[in-house]
Amino acid sequence: MRTPHPLRPAMLRTAAVATAVTLALAGCGQAGSDGSDDAQPGLSPEAAASFPVTVGELTLDVRPERIVSLSPTATEMLFAIEAGDQVTAVDDNSNYPAEAPTTDLSGFTPNAEAIATYEPDLVVLSGDTNGVVAGLTRLSIPVYLADAAVTLDDTYRQLTELGALTGHPDAAADLVGTMRSEIDKLVADAPELAEPLSYYYELDPTFYTVTSQTFVGSLFAMVGLTNVADPADPQGEAGGYPQLSAEALIDADPDLIFLADTLCCQQNAQTVAQRAGWSTITAVQAGQVVELNDDIASRWGPRVVDLIRAIVDAVDAAVS
Repeated sequence: MRTPHPLRPAMLRTAAVATAVTLALAGCGQAGSDGSDDAQPGLSPEAAASFPVTVGELTLDVRPERIVSLSPTATEMLFAIEAGDQVTAVDDNSNYPAEAPTTDLSGFTPNAEAIATYEPDLVVLSGDTNGVVAGLTRLSIPVYLADAAVTLDDTYRQLTELGALTGHPDAAADLVGTMRSEIDKLVADAPELAEPLSYYYELDPTFYTVTSQTFVGSLFAMVGLTNVADPADPQGEAGGYPQLSAEALIDADPDLIFLADTLCCQQNAQTVAQRAGWSTITAVQAGQVVELNDDIASRWGPRVVDLIRAIVDAVDAAVS
């Protein structure tokens, strides 16, 4: 099943604006007979010593062992920082990695009472819809909000904070370091362009797309590509996700087309070539229509490295 995400047009039209959240956890860890805090069973002394942990307004006194993730990106992050064994349940769109404990919980219309049945000691969300944060707070369930990233620094920050909250700060730091290194190398190795190549990034077959002001758009800008959608939303009134027309795209004549709707909508190079008038577009004529994995293209977690690699590979092919 395709994984929707805040970057998708349907969510852009319906998602509520996330509100500021202030969470304070009450209660203290139990003291041992010698007056020291009892370590959790199965934790190494180093892991136990890292708590309590405070991230923003959220404080966890002990390492969470029953985490519920209602964000496909957060699920990927948790498993990537070696916290997968602590994850009890994930939402119905968290399809990666394969061992993630998928349930019928919804990340789009979350229900605090349904979440509470899993007895979580930490819930990770990508937005506050349906009043879920207030509902979980009333139930004394701690919440970490991992909003959709705007920049790569947001990705790195969320990985770091999740590492701290789950007792895996070193694994998170190693992952961030590896991602930075790989991305820096990919960008450095990208071919130098005498003139910038233009591109169109398709979210769905009705021609919703992204501008350079979005997270995805910023990745393309790192490689030096020009976005044909930028003139359609110069003031950001569409939130960086304008809907273009077929005629405008044909006139824009992008050098590259990236399809982020291959799984959801069965789009590919052949279906694009069959669209009326599209056979004249440079990207179609040159065979430079790139079919992306929708999930990788719509999430801001560890696999963003794979997306940047696909972009660089496409540029390499276009100039070779």
